[in-house]
Amino acid sequence: MSVSGSIKDTKLFLTLRIMSKEFHNISLHDRNSFHVRQHAARLVEFETVEELRAVFAAGRPDRWMVLAGGNNILFTHDYDGLLLTPVSQRIEILDESGDEVRVHVDAGVEWDDLVEWAVERGLWGIENLSLIPGKAGAAPVQNIGAYGCEAKDSIRRVEMYCTESDSMLTLDAAHCEFGYRESVFKHGLKGRVIITAIEIALTRTPRPRLGYGDVEREVEARGGATLRNIREAICAIRRTKLPDTAELGNAGSFFKNPVVDRALAERLQAQWPDMPLYPAPEAGKAKLAAGWLIDKAGMKGYREEHVGVHDRQALVLVNLGGATGGEVLALARKVQAAVEEKFGVTIDTEVNIL
Repeated sequence: MSVSGSIKDTKLFLTLRIMSKEFHNISLHDRNSFHVRQHAARLVEFETVEELRAVFAAGRPDRWMVLAGGNNILFTHDYDGLLLTPVSQRIEILDESGDEVRVHVDAGVEWDDLVEWAVERGLWGIENLSLIPGKAGAAPVQNIGAYGCEAKDSIRRVEMYCTESDSMLTLDAAHCEFGYRESVFKHGLKGRVIITAIEIALTRTPRPRLGYGDVEREVEARGGATLRNIREAICAIRRTKLPDTAELGNAGSFFKNPVVDRALAERLQAQWPDMPLYPAPEAGKAKLAAGWLIDKAGMKGYREEHVGVHDRQALVLVNLGGATGGEVLALARKVQAAVEEKFGVTIDTEVNIL
């Protein structure tokens, strides 16, 4: 596959002191939100492109991947390759044109810190994505989304280091192949590039999106559709539904909402009139609520020795203490089987399983 978009040749001599941090046989317990006790053979924290380039100049590793915040991954065994973790924290306004503000965001920035940064400056566009865990560099990979908003709505470009050509590439959003929890970074560019920064476009014009779930009610209870009220409302909603990873290891939504043929969705809704049904981008398709399906399949709140399905949000699998990645995965398969048996619908995992 060829990479479309503008290409910047940034091949430079390594005249700077390399400041990356390297670890060997490192525990991943505190580097993954499930808190499973696996190890990695090698992990490098990098801040600059030069540091990243030096890692590959020293000899291309046989196996490598990016581990950012560890919020969308389940380790089922030790990782015998190299993990690369971005730690750069720069957020910078590039320019303003009319009411549009373009912002450069380093890959290591906490996503929710970016949302707060935008809200503080009166910039609209990502407030509905409040309190989503993870790093900014991971946002385009998963095309993170919540409450009627997706990362692709704001992302304009993605900057990345190509390990094959030892050069920096800039990929326009139009070439990122964004879809529902999908992007080219999960497919054609997987294992070939490392995202170093994103460029997003925000606006000073108020554009509240309140039509999803309880958002409008919670916003009105706080006095109306201001940026701050929307952010606080969504944070409050998420906190009531999603467990704190510090208390219960989890990766947020473990399953995707399934997209099915419209005819099947309508047959199911005729049988279960309270079943939520949402439009899908594809013609002749509809999106179902995986959490509702799991609940009606009798799995919400289900527990085994070390793992369980959260009792307030059925999309979330939790580590009740001491669980292995294998135990979490076995529970996920049990949930999938229960939904398949009751509804004839397959729910896919959203979490990256290793």
